Amino acid sequence: MSRESYPEILDAQDIAQIMRVSLSKAYDLMEWQGFPLVRIGRNKRVGREAFFEWLDRQAVKQKEAI
Repeated sequence: MSRESYPEILDAQDIAQIMRVSLSKAYDLMEWQGFPLVRIGRNKRVGREAFFEWLDRQAVKQKEAI
């Protein structure tokens, strides 16, 4: 699935699908420092572009650590 095919606002289920992790792990991930989380009451959301930019930065950090 391409980045543009996801909704503009992602929820934990979208994150779990993209990252291929459990829903529980997706919620944990959304609490990481630096994650572009938006809280709407008790709901957690993230903008699609902000998420993929964050994900790209994480990949660069992993490469630099190796």
